[in-house]
Amino acid sequence: MRCGLAPNLLLVSFVLGVSAASADEAASVIAAPAPAGEPLSTEFTVQVEKTPVAVYPARVCSMTPEQRQKLSTQASIAQTALTSFASFDFTGTVQVTVSAQEPVTAVTVLPLSAGIHPVITGNTVTFPLSHPGQFTVEINGHWIDSLHLFANPVETNVPDPHDPNVIYFGPGVHHVQSVKATSGQTIYVAAGAVVYGEAGPVNPRETIIDLQGNGVTLRGRGIIDGSLCPRETRSLFGATGTNLTVEGVILRDSSEFTLCPRRSDNMKIENVKIFGWRSNSDGMDICNCRHVQISHCFVRTFDDLIVLKTDKGQGELRDVTVTGCVLWNEFAHALSLGAELREPLSDVHFSDCDIIHDKGREWLLRIYNCDSAPVTNVTFDHIRADEARRLMSVWIGTAVWSKQPERGHADHIVFSNITFPEPTGRQPWTELIGFDAAHAVHDVTFQNVVIGGQPLKLADIQQNAFVTDVKVVP
Repeated sequence: MRCGLAPNLLLVSFVLGVSAASADEAASVIAAPAPAGEPLSTEFTVQVEKTPVAVYPARVCSMTPEQRQKLSTQASIAQTALTSFASFDFTGTVQVTVSAQEPVTAVTVLPLSAGIHPVITGNTVTFPLSHPGQFTVEINGHWIDSLHLFANPVETNVPDPHDPNVIYFGPGVHHVQSVKATSGQTIYVAAGAVVYGEAGPVNPRETIIDLQGNGVTLRGRGIIDGSLCPRETRSLFGATGTNLTVEGVILRDSSEFTLCPRRSDNMKIENVKIFGWRSNSDGMDICNCRHVQISHCFVRTFDDLIVLKTDKGQGELRDVTVTGCVLWNEFAHALSLGAELREPLSDVHFSDCDIIHDKGREWLLRIYNCDSAPVTNVTFDHIRADEARRLMSVWIGTAVWSKQPERGHADHIVFSNITFPEPTGRQPWTELIGFDAAHAVHDVTFQNVVIGGQPLKLADIQQNAFVTDVKVVP
C-alpha cells in the first residue's frame, strides 16, 4: 500500500536535505521539508550545518505548577500553549543554529547531563552535536514554549514503498481513520509525512495505528497526530502480538493513552517521541506484556509518562527494561507501575534516564499498587533529574482505581545511583507505605541516592508499620 509522494520525489527531498560539514567531511544532515500547508512554529527557526530543519508545533499544558496542584477536573484547551519541535538525522559532528523571535539573554539546553553550553549571538544560539539524542532548548527562561530537538541516527534499511507488506506514508499530509498491520507487515511514516487520525464513525475507540500478529513494525521519522479526535476516545497506537517493533516516529496529541501495547511478547520501542496535553494522554502504557525494551525515547505528556499496568485475566508483566529516555513530567508520574496492578509484575528495570522537568503533583519514581498484584524485583538505577517536586514512592492501598477487594505486596525494590536537585514539592519527598502485615512493602534498598547534593538518610523516608527491611547505603 502506498500513500503520498512517489518514491522518486521522496528521494529528491532527502538528497536536497544533505550537506557536508565544512570541518568534517564525514558529517551529513538529512531533514525533510514540511508538507505544504502544514502549520509550523512561529517561535523558532533551526538550521543544522547549512540545512534548514522544519519546526513544528505541539500543544502542551500551560498551567503553573500551583494550578496543577489544585486541578480537580480535566484540563481544558484554554490551559494549553504551543511548544516547538524539530527532527533531523545526522552523522559526524554538526553545528546547530537556533534563532528566536527575541534577543537571547540566557539559554539552557536540557538534559543538563549532556553538558551542552551554547554560544549566544543576538537572537541566535549555536552549539555542536556529535551524537544522537533528544535535547530541549529553553531561551530566556521560557520553559512552556521551548524547542525540542530530535537528533536521530540516520535511518537504515528504509522499506520499499512497492513492497506489498509495507503500508507506506510518504511526505505529505494524510487523513486516516484506522490503519492495521498484521503479521509480517510494516507501517512506514516517512520524514515529511503527517498522518492525522480521525474519529471513527463505527468504533470511535479503535486505535488509529494497530499492530496485530507476529513480526509487525511501525517505523519512520514522520508524525502521527490525534488532534482531530474527541477527548478520551482513541489511542494513537495499540498492539497485541509477538516480535513487535516501534521506532523513530513522533506521536502528537493523542486523545487517550498514546502508545498502549497489550498482551504482547518480545517488543522493542526505540527513539519514539511523544507529546500530549489532554487528561489521560499517558505517554506509554505497557499492559500485561513480557520481554519489552524501551530505549532512547522522549515523552512530554500531561498524565503518566512511562507506566506499567496489568489488567485482570490478561497475563503477567515481566522483563521490561526502560533505558536512555528523556522525560518531561507535566502532572502525574514519570516512571511508574500502577495504578491498575491486578496480575503479577516482576523484573522491571528503569535505568540511565533524564527527567528534565517536573511540574506535576505526583511522584517521579513510583510503585502505586491499588489492587492485588505481587510486585517483585524492580530497579530504578542511574536516574538524573534536573527538576523535582516529589521523588520516590512505594505505596500499597485502596484508591479510586481499585477494583479488587484484595491488596498486593511489593518486594525487592532498589533505588540506586539517583541524583535529584533540592525538591520543590510538598513533603514527604520519599515514602514507603504498606497496607497491612500481609500486604506489605519488603526489602527496599536506597543506594547512592543524592538529594540537593546530600546523601539520602533513613530519616528522610516516611514509613508506616507495614514496611520491613529498608536499607540506605551509604
